[in-house]
Amino acid sequence: MQKETITILGCGWLGLPLAEALVKAGYAVKGSTTREDKLEILRDAGVEPYLVRLEPEMTGDDIVAFLQSDILIVNIPPKRHEDLAEYHIEQFSSLIDALGQSPVRSVLMVSSTSVYPSLNRDVKEEDAVEPESPSGQALLLVEEMLIQESGFDTTVVRFGGLVGYDRNPERYLTALQEITNPDQPMNLIHRDDCINIITEIIRLQQWGEVFNACAPHHILRRDYYGKATAAAGMSPLPIVPSTEPAPFKVVNSDKLVNALGYTFVHPDPVG
Repeated sequence: MQKETITILGCGWLGLPLAEALVKAGYAVKGSTTREDKLEILRDAGVEPYLVRLEPEMTGDDIVAFLQSDILIVNIPPKRHEDLAEYHIEQFSSLIDALGQSPVRSVLMVSSTSVYPSLNRDVKEEDAVEPESPSGQALLLVEEMLIQESGFDTTVVRFGGLVGYDRNPERYLTALQEITNPDQPMNLIHRDDCINIITEIIRLQQWGEVFNACAPHHILRRDYYGKATAAAGMSPLPIVPSTEPAPFKVVNSDKLVNALGYTFVHPDPVG
């Protein structure tokens, strides 16, 4: 049985290695970039490359051919913009219009746990109400836009903070003078697990779902940056004790684990 054709909108830090993994798994993959110098990189990875932009209208190389696929993976975070939510909605409105003329019947949207407010407890998929950040508000709005479309089935995956490879805590140390909210738990996930989870959703045809995806170990901020300073050979950063408990959330991924039968490759993503 021939495997589906997959289009990935956004082949950046996560999207490019995801495309490579899907090609190795036997899928025909198309991928987009906004940079001409990356087209050859995509081609070398076995990906059919397209130059595509959402600014906010969808423009670029042959959009009709780009969306001639069974599955679309959308991996475009909200762009830093004055009217962030409005701009992101306009981007997705343009994408949805283009999808109306395509054979795509399954969409996987890469979202974020920023859709959850700090409720000082475990948060599950149904707790995404009134996000605190503009990016979280924008993501929740476009999630709903895709889910409400009847022309295709959408699965949303809400990843925690992406770590692994060159994304490690040491890179943030130069801008950090002290550790605030030291006992606040963090919600992280390693890129390897992101790729495996997306691949499993496709393999198991888990469409029409919303999943949290965070590693089960929620390291405290004090330990996260403590490991970073030790790894960088730096003196420990001063810890600022909280006068009162800092607001927090612990993202619960039980629904995903049960639906996919998934075991995390990196249960402690910075261990």
